[in-house]
Amino acid sequence: MQLNKETLRFIREHHTDDVRSLALKASVPAGVNLRVALTQIAGQQAAARKLPMWYRTEGIIYPPHLSLEQCSSQPTAHYKANLVSKLSNRVAFTDLTGGFGIDCALLASLYTKAVYVERDAQLCRIAAHNFPLLGVPHINVVNNDALLYLTTMKTVDLIFIDPARRDGHGGKVVSVSDCEPDVSQLLPLLLDKATHTLIKLSPMLDLSLALQALPNTQEVHIVSVNNECKELLLLVGQEPPAPENIPIYCTDLPHGASFVFTRKEEQTATCEYAAAPGNYLYEPNASVMKGGAFRSVAYIYKVKKLHPNSHLYTSDEPVPHFPGRSFKITDCCGWNKKELKEMLGELKQANLAVRNFPASVAELRKRLKITDGGDVYLFATTLNDGQKILLKTIKSISV
Repeated sequence: MQLNKETLRFIREHHTDDVRSLALKASVPAGVNLRVALTQIAGQQAAARKLPMWYRTEGIIYPPHLSLEQCSSQPTAHYKANLVSKLSNRVAFTDLTGGFGIDCALLASLYTKAVYVERDAQLCRIAAHNFPLLGVPHINVVNNDALLYLTTMKTVDLIFIDPARRDGHGGKVVSVSDCEPDVSQLLPLLLDKATHTLIKLSPMLDLSLALQALPNTQEVHIVSVNNECKELLLLVGQEPPAPENIPIYCTDLPHGASFVFTRKEEQTATCEYAAAPGNYLYEPNASVMKGGAFRSVAYIYKVKKLHPNSHLYTSDEPVPHFPGRSFKITDCCGWNKKELKEMLGELKQANLAVRNFPASVAELRKRLKITDGGDVYLFATTLNDGQKILLKTIKSISV
């Protein structure tokens, strides 16, 4: 897949320009395919943020915006590669839903044989062009439907599949059956064709429903980037543990190690409740929250929960390496005007969060007359005895 020299020159000269403004140019140099150029410029700008390895590779061709928007980021793709690197018998690999090929390129680097399957012919041409540039020329690009290819393919060590949302409108997705293809219906065939299958699902899916639909799940990985939940990964295999013993890995990239627990551990973990806030406040990261490790995180890190539904924790001494945000509590008050005035004083700016509290952030900002930002973090929440409080905190640097 080649671009003519005039279009390439235009892309180089305008790679940092606003794409919308470029689209309104009255004229462009002769020979320039403006539509293609705009797609490539937008792709380069997105890759600079999301895919630095691709951005730094000369000659990469980018797909239309939607495909680039929906593909994995480089950190999450590396996470999947690291996960797969721990599997044995890494000889043959097939990606059934290739897309732009981010996951395929990194996973294929771990295998001797690799196949990329994609029903969109344009994406196939782009992948065939890019893979050699990325150092994975051994990937065989196949323009085919995932289900059709799956029924006739030879057995492999790993299948990767990333089902799309059925409605395609970004609406709420609850169950595996809301995705296309429905991997729960394909499970017997997947087990027949591969030793392991790695399934990438929307983080909006209900984890309990996903595990019911995919009973051969061996591991669950919930991946966030900068505290925003991005992917729900299920590793399916031939010998799954009992559902209550499936390890659930909660990871927030790029910060730290995974917090790992099982549903059995969550059910049996001892969780203490604080009579009052201590000196430090903790909020689990998005992956821990998605996994529902509310009792486990309290038990393992020896922190006390403020309320069963608040999902905020406290301690008198700093707790190192807590999987989430840590704050030093500087003050605390109830909600009568005198207490609020004494605590807030002349404070005009703060980061405000609501956790298990009967008012919205917008309502409280109006009431407190506080704008967003600054170094102070306010938490409106509820204690275990039902008392409504406002916590004044700063980011903790000692933990």
